[in-house]
Amino acid sequence: MNTIRFQVDLQFFSGEKTEKATPHRRKKAREEGQVAKSQEVPAALVLFSLFLFLLFMGKSMGDRIYQFFQAFFNRYLLFELTEETTEKLMTEMVYQAALMVWPIFLISMAIAFFANYLQFGLLFTTKPLQLKLDKLDPIKGAKRIFSLQALVNLIKSILKVVFVGIAVWLVLWAGKEELLTLATKSVGDMLTVVGKLTLQMGFMVAGLLVVLSILDYMYQKFQYEKQLRMSKQDIKDEHKMIEGDPQIKGKIKQKQREMAMRRMMQEVPNADVVITNPTHFAVALKYDGTTMQAPTVVAKGQDFVALRIKEIAERHEVVTIENKPLARALYAQVEINQQIPEELFQAVAEILAYVYRVKGKI
Repeated sequence: MNTIRFQVDLQFFSGEKTEKATPHRRKKAREEGQVAKSQEVPAALVLFSLFLFLLFMGKSMGDRIYQFFQAFFNRYLLFELTEETTEKLMTEMVYQAALMVWPIFLISMAIAFFANYLQFGLLFTTKPLQLKLDKLDPIKGAKRIFSLQALVNLIKSILKVVFVGIAVWLVLWAGKEELLTLATKSVGDMLTVVGKLTLQMGFMVAGLLVVLSILDYMYQKFQYEKQLRMSKQDIKDEHKMIEGDPQIKGKIKQKQREMAMRRMMQEVPNADVVITNPTHFAVALKYDGTTMQAPTVVAKGQDFVALRIKEIAERHEVVTIENKPLARALYAQVEINQQIPEELFQAVAEILAYVYRVKGKI
């Protein structure tokens, strides 16, 4: 009973995801578009960058707007209302709007790209865009609605509203004296005060959102690492998948050995002589003066394999000669399909000469 309980506990704990993700698991998740990122980071940096742009370029943009309206009231209103003048007016308005908008558009794109690059580097994949039917599952959808992530998103939204409210209140409270005297100021002075307060509110809101985005990224990083965690069994399965199942690899190697053994045994009938120990070693040699520079080992074996080589040699009337030192030396020094070393030439030549005399080739 205790043994069964121990096995159940072992299976339970082996299934817990307590191990850090392996490099292979991280790479696979990245290829699928799963990375640690916060949507708040690019939004906060884009907002901060835009207000920074307005701080340095706001005056020139204001002058451009002023010149456009000055031209509109001084020239365009005096035009006769025709299709041609209307088209000209609309073209000019679109052109002036594009001149003011395109820097903001380019800055937003560049900062958004940079913010994402800071979080997870360069990554391009279309897998997150693929349709997954499990996302249409109402049960899973309900779980996502009432999940911890949904609660975190709700808290983030509340914090953003609170941050914006605090920033607006602080800026307006600090500038209440200027706001109360707006009615006594000229239009230009009013725009200056409103622009200054707007920039102050923008920078304060952007700064608070940057802080919130950093905290959110840290949380997203924690959640990402938690989702990537693996159990001990997952790591074992991944290792088997990458390296191959040891049992399967063993069977493959066994098959390879069997095939090599069959090929080797097929060469024994073509040998000129088999040199034996006589019981422990057997080495089959072949020599063709037209194609070989020296005799070559076509088969060799020990114990059972040696016995098998001798049986095939006897069946095909291949001469078998007992020479214990030479058999041991050939088995130890020469691999299959390899020529014999120079120091064994004399001993092998004498044996081959004897075999040729027996077969009547000399």
